[in-house]
This record gives sequence, C-alpha cells and structure tokens, in this order.
Amino acid sequence: MSSRISSSVFSANGKRFREVFQHVGKDVVNYFPGHMAKGLQQMQKTLTQIDCIVEVHDARIPFSGRNPRFGDTLMVRPHLLVLNKMDLANMQYHQSIEEALKTGGVKKVFYTSCTENIDTTIKHKILPAVTELVTSVDRFNRSEAEDYNVLVIGIPNVGKSSLINALRRMHLKKGGKATPVGAHPGVTRSVMEKIRVSDKPKVYVYDTPGIMLPHIPNMDVGMKLALCGTLQDHLVGSLTIADYMLFLLNKFSYFKYVQHFGLNEPTDDIHSLLSHIAKQHNLILKTRSLSGGYVYRTNFKRASDIVLQDFRAGCLGKVNLDADMIAARCSDRNVSDASFTFSNEPVSP
Repeated sequence: MSSRISSSVFSANGKRFREVFQHVGKDVVNYFPGHMAKGLQQMQKTLTQIDCIVEVHDARIPFSGRNPRFGDTLMVRPHLLVLNKMDLANMQYHQSIEEALKTGGVKKVFYTSCTENIDTTIKHKILPAVTELVTSVDRFNRSEAEDYNVLVIGIPNVGKSSLINALRRMHLKKGGKATPVGAHPGVTRSVMEKIRVSDKPKVYVYDTPGIMLPHIPNMDVGMKLALCGTLQDHLVGSLTIADYMLFLLNKFSYFKYVQHFGLNEPTDDIHSLLSHIAKQHNLILKTRSLSGGYVYRTNFKRASDIVLQDFRAGCLGKVNLDADMIAARCSDRNVSDASFTFSNEPVSP
C-alpha cells in the first residue's frame, strides 16, 4: 500500500467503505470552558518555581489535539513529551512519530503505560531525563535549589494524574493516589500543591487541569479527541462518536471489531452494528404511545456506550488514529512505502 492512504477504502472481501465522514450535529471546535482558561493562567503564574515541563498526550493520537498554547506560554522551561496509553496504541509507527516530533522541536519523547504495575520507562527513564534537561540549562532564580520542580501538563484525560501516581509509587514505594484520577475528563480542575515523587533526586510535581485547544483546527481532530475520551461524550453524542470510530477502524483496516462483536463481516452501517449489539444485550426502550399502548425501540444510546467503552479499553485492537497523518509526513520526506503497511495486528517497537 502507498504511504499515502487512498481515499477509496476496501475490506478484505472487497467491500467498499465510506471515503469521508460526514460531520453532523454539535460543533466542538470552540470548546474551551472557563476553568481551562483559569488553569492556564495558574500554570503561567507558577513558572518562576518550575524547572521542567512534562507534557502528557495520548499515544493513539500523537499529533492530533496537542495544545499549541503550551508552546506559546509555557515552553520557556525544558520540556519532554510523554505519549501515554501505549498499551492501547499501535506502535508500528513509533520511530517515524518520534522523528516527526523531534523535527517539530520536541527533544525527548517517551512512551508509557500507567496501567502497568511496573513500566520501565516510568521507573528508569523519565526522572533521569528531567535531571538531564534541568542541569543542562540556567535555572535562574532556582540555581541554588537542590530539588527539582516539574509541571505536568496536557489536554484532558490523557493520564497526567496517573503518571504522577505511578512515579510516586515506583520511586517512593507509596501506594494510594496522591492526586485523583478518573475515566472521564475534568477530574483535575485547578493547579494543585506540589507532590513529592522522588527523594534521589528530590523531585516534586504539580498536577494541572487538562487544557483543551482554544480552537480545535477541524472536526476530524475534534472527533479523534472525542473518541479517545478527552471530550465529554455528551458534547458530540455517543452515537456520532461511535460512527466515527467505525469509519476510522474501516479506513485503517482494523477489523478486530468484527470478531469481538460477533459479526459475519465488516460493516459500514453504524445502526446495523448497534442493532446487533442491542440485540445481544437486550437493550430495548419501552415507551408509552399516545394511544395508550407501548412502543419498543432499540436503545442506540446504550449500545453506543458499549461500543465506546470497548474501544477505549482496547478490546477492538491497538490503534493509531493519526496513521494517515504519519504516512503523509513520511511521504513528504520520501520515506519508503514499505514502512507504512497497515495491518490489524500491532508491531512491537
């Protein structure tokens, strides 16, 4: 397959899928609630006490949704990027992703999975990288300080709090959660007090609220963010998000959903998929009609929630939703087509 993805997408049995996704419904490109603006201001005020910035992002969307405001306002300090949730990501493209990010000015990129009890990157690489970055530059007003202060930033629900808790657990042998985490965006809503995560070296971190892009560049980026759970589902609608998921899975030939949901073949019809799932789970809405009887309808909302829950848990396979962007960037740099063949199975780095 060419490194640029064809606009015509076919399944293994030759079935043709949608070439483009027709966006309908709510517009999410201007979603920037007040607590995010306040959080960004709080971050800027703490910069005089910060030695290093750790930006956390979702490994399934390494390019989509990274907030340019961070670069404009916060990157006066040394910076490293952590692509979290690698356990859910197709790692086939990790080298090309790192090259593209470093070309864009990111000096250090790490992949992590905070769900693992012992993530070797979190345990052995992140804090040494922080130390290396901090000691390689002038610390100005903190030049005499023996400890390192780190600001952890990122868009909502990418695992910032989980990373902090994992660092604390692995380096201090502390259980529990020093900072709250949740499966939905918006759990952390203000810059918190600093949290000790290491004694040798002495490192403190500040957890921060997720800060969305003040203007999402296009609806495809917005839909990818919604699919990965960085936007609350009700802002877009779970059925629309599930439909976009189906569109991308077919586009990139990720067909594990066929077996997972017990289908006979891939489908491009979200209502057909949801009806099948609703039948499996007996998801029926019973409402009273005007005539006094009852009307039974498929509960598409509940079925959509099941689809999204399974996708976000990795049950539908490991994915990279920016695969077309990666292929296009590498094609522009004359990377061999052989580097970008899309497969259903992830390739370990």
